[in-house]
Amino acid sequence: MSFSPSSRGRRLVAWLALVSFALAGAAWWWCKGRPVDLPDAPSARIACVSYAPFREAGETPLDPHAFVSPARIDADLRALSERFDCVRTYSQGQGLSAVPGIAARYHMQVLMGIWLGRDAKANAEQVALGIATARAHPDVLRGVIVGNEVLLRGELSSKEIAGYLREVRAALPAGIPVSYADVWEYWLRHPELAGAVDFVTIHILPYWEDQPVPPERAIRHVEDVYAKVEQAFPGKRVMIGETGWPSAGRPRRDAVASRVNEARYLREFLRYAASVQMPYNVIEAFDQPWKRAQEGTVGGYWGIFDAQARPKFAMQGPVVEIPRWWLGWLAGATGAALFVLVGLRRRRWERRRGWTALGLAGFASGCALAWQWRQMVYACRDDWEWTVSIVACLAALFTALRLASWLAGRVAGAPYKPAPAGRLRFAWLFLLALYGLLLVFDGRYRDFPLGLFALPCVGYALTAWLDERVRTPSREALFLAAWLPLLAAVVVALELGENPSTWLWLVLDLAIAMPVLQAARQARATRARTGDMLG
Repeated sequence: MSFSPSSRGRRLVAWLALVSFALAGAAWWWCKGRPVDLPDAPSARIACVSYAPFREAGETPLDPHAFVSPARIDADLRALSERFDCVRTYSQGQGLSAVPGIAARYHMQVLMGIWLGRDAKANAEQVALGIATARAHPDVLRGVIVGNEVLLRGELSSKEIAGYLREVRAALPAGIPVSYADVWEYWLRHPELAGAVDFVTIHILPYWEDQPVPPERAIRHVEDVYAKVEQAFPGKRVMIGETGWPSAGRPRRDAVASRVNEARYLREFLRYAASVQMPYNVIEAFDQPWKRAQEGTVGGYWGIFDAQARPKFAMQGPVVEIPRWWLGWLAGATGAALFVLVGLRRRRWERRRGWTALGLAGFASGCALAWQWRQMVYACRDDWEWTVSIVACLAALFTALRLASWLAGRVAGAPYKPAPAGRLRFAWLFLLALYGLLLVFDGRYRDFPLGLFALPCVGYALTAWLDERVRTPSREALFLAAWLPLLAAVVVALELGENPSTWLWLVLDLAIAMPVLQAARQARATRARTGDMLG
């Protein structure tokens, strides 16, 4: 790419880019508001669902002092009883021992959990509480699950888990089955546990597989896994103890977390489960905000209901990803008005071209920032994260305003002035490189802030395209620009090129990095020619 003086052809390309980005922003929001036809579930009623009441701000079961009142549990189970026949719990204490007694009021059953971990004293307390609860409410229990994904976390050996299973089984009233729950691969790795359980409880979560499975192939994957586990444990009943799909968060390869995909997966799974009369439990009743600290944004959005106990979608009929999609267009219109207002101080633009360019840039920027804001709503957990995110968005908006003002002047034919770059561009190069490193070395749970970085990356690419003067970048800027495409390419490779977000990330990195690399190359060529002439 050459950055020689701007020509009519270059201005035409810039116009096409501005129009394309504005149309792309409008089209994205419009598409997200279209109803998507999905197969209906056989019924809105579901056999069993994971239940944890820790959904209010600041609540977490990791807090040893957390306590949920019986009144709250009663309200939850009263509402859940209208859709579910059973709830699965994961631990005792913190008020959860009240679940079986309250469930009986609403004619529900309980898969009661006893939590196990590294702490032997805490395990003993959990076992004692679980046994006491089971003895008090034997008729309500569909089963007792002793330990959840303990092997996956590497906290106990299979021998130790089997010991707890035998202890609980010996103490329970007759007729209450006992199981242990873990990801299906760990059951196949530890078949010795089968002798200590009455039924095998496996977790199948296509999104979280080591080889993530997209929603269109997810049910086939569940069928294959279930058949494989049944074959591995002949004579043992196999239950799916967890399955589901997240409604928000980063994609994993081509497994995309979305409201539509969650609805699709659950509906198709319920059809499959009904066809084979398979025992199952869906994860989970309510979104759990506290899980975002452990699993990133996606961890908090596996609920059939959101954290305010509102259903995310129906089990029949079309589903809309963003019901209020028009807010994206409103954000775009607001951005267009803001950019034109800021540009009023430019009096030398010819006719309406400058104002049109500002409006297009503002509309595209508004749509992008609305996209980022939507991600922030799902991802930000506290005041600190909100503050950092808002400051970053304001910095991106300020950068876009500066660049759009210069761009509008160039496409309108105003007298030349140097394009803005310098320290502000270096700051964005640094932030991109830093986040790129995080995505490479610690990216499993990180979102892609595409809406945020789109503003400076696209803006600096367009200004470089139209700039008439070649300026030698600093060594620091050149160093960062050289690394950005490499880091982004690694991110693409880590997800085998199947994640569209990684490709967009690569495009943005190239957009801001390539002009810096090209300017350095041209500066070297100019110095070489000057040296030859002097020689």
